[in-house]
Amino acid sequence: MKRILLLLALSATFIGSAQNITLKKGVIIDSLIVNDTIPETFSLYLPKKFEVSKTWPVVFVFDMNGRGKQSLAMFSAAAEEQGFVLAASNNISDTLSIAKNILITSRMFNTVTTMLPIRKRGIYTSGFSAGGRFSTLIPTFIQGVEGVVACGAAVANFEVLTSRNPFHFIGIVADEDFSYSDMLIVEKVLSRMKFPNQLLVFDGGHEWPKTEDLSSALRLLTMAAMAKGNVTKDEAYVDANYTADLVKVNRLYTANKPVLADNWLEEMSEIYQPFIPLDSIKASRKAIRRSRLFKNQNRTQNALSLKESLIKDEYNYYLEEDILTYNYNNLGWWKYQMEELQKFQKNPEVLQQKMGKRLEGYLKALVSDNVDMLSAEEPIDGEALNFLWMLKTVIEPDNYESYLKIISYTAKTDDYGTALFYLEELLKKGYKNGSELYGLENTALLRITPEFNELVEKYLKGARYTIIEE
Repeated sequence: MKRILLLLALSATFIGSAQNITLKKGVIIDSLIVNDTIPETFSLYLPKKFEVSKTWPVVFVFDMNGRGKQSLAMFSAAAEEQGFVLAASNNISDTLSIAKNILITSRMFNTVTTMLPIRKRGIYTSGFSAGGRFSTLIPTFIQGVEGVVACGAAVANFEVLTSRNPFHFIGIVADEDFSYSDMLIVEKVLSRMKFPNQLLVFDGGHEWPKTEDLSSALRLLTMAAMAKGNVTKDEAYVDANYTADLVKVNRLYTANKPVLADNWLEEMSEIYQPFIPLDSIKASRKAIRRSRLFKNQNRTQNALSLKESLIKDEYNYYLEEDILTYNYNNLGWWKYQMEELQKFQKNPEVLQQKMGKRLEGYLKALVSDNVDMLSAEEPIDGEALNFLWMLKTVIEPDNYESYLKIISYTAKTDDYGTALFYLEELLKKGYKNGSELYGLENTALLRITPEFNELVEKYLKGARYTIIEE
C-alpha cells in the first residue's frame, strides 16, 4: 500500500486559507494550486523515502509548453534513486515573455519551498531543449539556485552570467543532437569563467536523456554539495561513485571511444579533487592520450568540428538571404544539401555519420525557428513563410503540415498551379484525410475545380464534387 504523507497546513500567504494537504509519495501529483488568487498550478514528485523530519534537495523541471506532469515523468526514476524532490509549473510557456515566465517560476518556488522542508542551498533547475535553455536563465533572476541540469540545450545567454554568481552547470546531450557542438563550447566558456561544470554525453539524437544519465547528473550535484559542506560527506557514497565512474571510463575505452573516455577522466579530476588524490586519474589520462586510436580520433574529431561549424555558417547565411529575397530558385540547392547530408550519414566513418545527423537536425531546427519568428511578426510576411514551408517539404518530406500550409497560401494568392502541384505531392506521400483537405482554409474556390477533385479521386477514391466530362 502506498504510504500517505500529511503535510503541514499552508499559510494564507500562499493558499488563501489554512488547509491540510495530503500528498502521496512515489507518484506524480498534478495540478496543485500555487496561489488561490492566481490560476496557476504545478506538478510535484516526492520520493518514497521522503520524510518531513529532514530537509531535501529539489529540482524544478521546465517545459515551455507547460506540461509539468510529462516533464516530471522523464525525471522521476532518477529523482527516486538519488533522493530528490521534483516540481514543474503547468503555466510556463514559450509564448510568454521571459519576465512573465520568471514571475510564474518565482511564485512556484515560494510555494514549494514554504510547503516542504527543502534543504538550504539545495535548489536546482532543469529542462529539455527550450526548457533547458530557460532553466539556465533562472539563477540570474532568482537567488538561491545552486545548479542547473540542461538537457539537449546550451546556455541561453552568456551575457547575463557573472563569475560573482556562479552556479554548477551540468549539460547532458546526445552525440547526434544538433546542440552537441554548442554544448562543447559552453563547457569551455564556463570553465574560463570559473563555473563548475560537467558534460555528460550519450548515444542518440535530440531527445530526453535516459534515467541513467539523469541519475548521474543528480549524484554529481550531491557530490558537489558534499564538497562545499552543504551536506554531510559520505565516504561510502563517494567511493561507490568513483568506482562507477572508473567502470564508465573502461567501458568507453573498450568500445573504441578513447576521446570520450579521456573527456570523462578530465571531468573526474574536477569532481573528485575535494575527496581523493588524483594520481591514478592523471596516469590513466596519460596512457589513453598516448594511444594511436586516441590521436587519430582526436585529429578526425577536430577536423570534423571545423567542417561542421563552416557548414552551419553556410546554412545560416543562405537561409537569411533566401528568406529576404523569396528565393524559390534556391530550393534545388537545399535539396542538394540534404543529399550531401545523407552521404555523411552513410559514410563508414562513425564520426562522419554522427556529424551528418547533427547537421540535419540543426537545419530542421533552424528552419522551424525562422517559421516561429516570422509567424509572430506583425504584419505576417506570407511569401517568406511560404518559402519556408516549401523548404520544409525538402528537408522534412513526410511532414504533411508543410504541404497543407503551401496549398492554403497559394490558393489564397490564386496560384492554383502551385497549389495543385503540392496537393499531388502530398497525396503521393500517403496523406488520407479528405475531410481536412475539403475544410482547408482559403481553398473554397480551389476545391470545387475539376483538377482538385480529379486528384482527390485518383488518390483517395472519394472526391466530394462530381467531375462532369463534356
